[in-house]
Amino acid sequence: MISSSLSSYWRATRAPRYSLVFAFPLLVTYELLALALSHGEVTGVRNGADVLLKSLFVALGGRYGLALFGIVVIGGGAAIAGRDLRRAGGIRPRYLLWMLGESVAYALVFGIVAGTLTFMLLPHLSTIRGVASTGVAAGIQSLPTQLMISLGAGIYEELLFRVVLVSGLAWLGFRVFGWSRAAADGFAIVIGALIFSAFHYIGPYGEPLRLDSFTFRAIAGLLFSGLYLLRGFGITAWTHALYDVFLAIG
Repeated sequence: MISSSLSSYWRATRAPRYSLVFAFPLLVTYELLALALSHGEVTGVRNGADVLLKSLFVALGGRYGLALFGIVVIGGGAAIAGRDLRRAGGIRPRYLLWMLGESVAYALVFGIVAGTLTFMLLPHLSTIRGVASTGVAAGIQSLPTQLMISLGAGIYEELLFRVVLVSGLAWLGFRVFGWSRAAADGFAIVIGALIFSAFHYIGPYGEPLRLDSFTFRAIAGLLFSGLYLLRGFGITAWTHALYDVFLAIG
């Protein structure tokens, strides 16, 4: 009975109806906190992936760009989740609680796993302290701002680098280059991880490029991509956000 329940949970929670519903509070919390910290203005300090995505829509849609972005993200997500709900049925609230517990567990061990793999590749390192900061922007001292950036990393970096980039690269390898599904996924994961790591060194809050931190973040990208393919967007977004939050308050 327990095995059957866990199997059902594992299959169901990868589906859009669970993944997107689970991620929605993370999106709302980040946006409300970002608005509060910027005193109601849409500009101000925000997660870099958030800024990049919204800037692309503003460039395409002008003054209607932000509204278009909201329609695509929220409206598109609601349509996908709604279609899955009509096809597969409702949502079990206890599954959402289990997903939160699963995300907390992953977040707690994430730094240990990524740090250990970094040490294996770079054995000359004497410490991983300071390298394991994958989401909190350098130079930001305010704890509320660090928490906001951390939540934004979970929702927007996973949206950009896993949903858009990794999925897009996998589609390119499979459909355009004609590779096997495994080869296309492997290509997408590796290239996506390298781009994800490099992203943390650009912009006004980008950190100085160092081999140790770049390697750590590239490994983090590999792990997040693997988790995304295995457990879906919602759990990956929460794992990323909670990991960064734990760093901020630790």
